[in-house]
Amino acid sequence: MAVNTDKELNLVVITGMSGAGKTVAVQSLEDLGFFCIDNLPPVLLPKFAELLEQSEGKLRKVALVIDLRGREFFSSLFDSLEMLEKIHGIHYQILFLDADDQTLVRRYKETRRRHPLSPDGTPLDGIVQERKLLEEIKGRAHYIIDTSQLKPSQLKEKIVAHYSQVGQVGMTVHFMSFGFKYGIPIDADLIFDVRFLPNPHYVDSLRPHTGKDPEVYDYVHKWTETKQFLDKLVDLLSFLLPNYNREGKSHLVVGIGCTGGKHRSVAIAEYLYRMFKEKEHCRVTHRDIKKGG
Repeated sequence: MAVNTDKELNLVVITGMSGAGKTVAVQSLEDLGFFCIDNLPPVLLPKFAELLEQSEGKLRKVALVIDLRGREFFSSLFDSLEMLEKIHGIHYQILFLDADDQTLVRRYKETRRRHPLSPDGTPLDGIVQERKLLEEIKGRAHYIIDTSQLKPSQLKEKIVAHYSQVGQVGMTVHFMSFGFKYGIPIDADLIFDVRFLPNPHYVDSLRPHTGKDPEVYDYVHKWTETKQFLDKLVDLLSFLLPNYNREGKSHLVVGIGCTGGKHRSVAIAEYLYRMFKEKEHCRVTHRDIKKGG
């Protein structure tokens, strides 16, 4: 069943077998910009629908994890979903995560968790009970993923491929300048060192300024090695960014470092932001620009 791509509210109900990957699923949808709630009791669905209406259209993508942890699961779920459609006009899709018994048992043993339906018995006892209880909801599911042979990254790829067109703006690319003397950003995915470029710090008239100022920006960019470096870097990023996006990465931090984080790295980060802002969802920050260089 196709996913809505217009301005209507898109509601995804995530359910399925315990241990089949619901946590990965909700995290993947959250990365795609969905507003997510874990373990919502079905009896609260009508109240939640009222809150959605009060948001006046600000919430267009919503994902709810509803499973056997919720009380009155089967006695109220379908009635509540039917009410969403008939009274509130909210259309929904059910994403069901499944896996074979052997895989689920192995996952429970690896995590040393107890099955919610068999706290004092074996995991298999709880799995058998749960599978029977979930037969109806699985039969009504719009999209079923068997995760038996999937790694978490592969499950994320499937979910991203299926739901990424729901108002998805794509991956956010964050260009961050920094100074190596203050440490490498711990959240950086890629690091590029520009300390080999001529340093404006040693030019008295430029030292008080930053890489955002035209005189410093032009100084950094006038050198042949800067132009050669940027040609190669832009070419590399032009290859990498679409592939990271396709893989499902939601946020990529590209660190550009010089000695103090005030001149060279700032000028290069500003250039990269200008180069890619029309193609990607970008932002640029300068971590150490005010620390003195």
